[in-house]
Amino acid sequence: MSDKAAFRRGVARLRALGHAVEVDPDALARDTRFAGDDATRLAALHRAAASGADVALIARGGYGLTRLLPGIRYAEVAQAVARGTRFVGMSDFTALQSALLAQTGAVSWAGPALTADFGVADEPDEIMLACFDDLLQGQGEGAGWRLPRERGAASASASAGAQDAQWLVEDATLWGGNLAVLASLVGTPYFPQVQGGILFLEDVNEHPYRIERLLTQLLYAGVLARQKAVLLGQFTGFKLVPHDKGYKLQSVVDWLRSRIDVPVLTGLPFGHVPTKVLLPVGAKVTLSVEGRDALLYWGHI
Repeated sequence: MSDKAAFRRGVARLRALGHAVEVDPDALARDTRFAGDDATRLAALHRAAASGADVALIARGGYGLTRLLPGIRYAEVAQAVARGTRFVGMSDFTALQSALLAQTGAVSWAGPALTADFGVADEPDEIMLACFDDLLQGQGEGAGWRLPRERGAASASASAGAQDAQWLVEDATLWGGNLAVLASLVGTPYFPQVQGGILFLEDVNEHPYRIERLLTQLLYAGVLARQKAVLLGQFTGFKLVPHDKGYKLQSVVDWLRSRIDVPVLTGLPFGHVPTKVLLPVGAKVTLSVEGRDALLYWGHI
């Protein structure tokens, strides 16, 4: 763990909110850029599955879970989910969430990380805290957001955020997460084979042309066309350069909409940003759009 101060702030904040926090004995381990060697991290994951905790929360993202996927005992993790443990995380955690869904169909939660969200130097985001509390209380049943106004949208699917848009998708599997991590799993046993689902995506520190390249991989693999909707969350941390000459993130969105006959919605409040909702990866959901108001509803899980 590179930011021990943020780690300790996060633990203290969770305890101040009234939660009983059990820190894994290897939570602060370090091996080169990883949070411990592979065997250490696998053991920690399996301890979390056996703990009986209400929530198993990741400390941070980055990279490292992909190399662990063959060694994870998925049946044990799925049994923990069935007993009531909610596995929560994002970014690199997409690898475990995707593999768990592909291998067992079990539901996990895309949501905050300990250091980046609870361990911030100022106050944690109120919406994130409220969504996390809803999860613990069993009260969170959906997430809504206002679709941003967009320019340059040329296709019918691009007008999904227009004032007169009104449509409904029911009984669709919600899945996805970090775009780079998800694309890296294509062609492996750890990539969910979801048909007619709702795919949500986010990323950080990826220039728009890299985002397009990653989307192209999902496009050419036939993944995007098999979905009922694609939800784009927050793509942050990149910097445009003069060489782009007007090519920007909206250019990628418009390009994607021209390639698939699937609604592509933007502005989902999820990603490497303070304000994020929690999303049940692998759950059946309903997506409704009226004008610029979008709502994901999953009911009680």
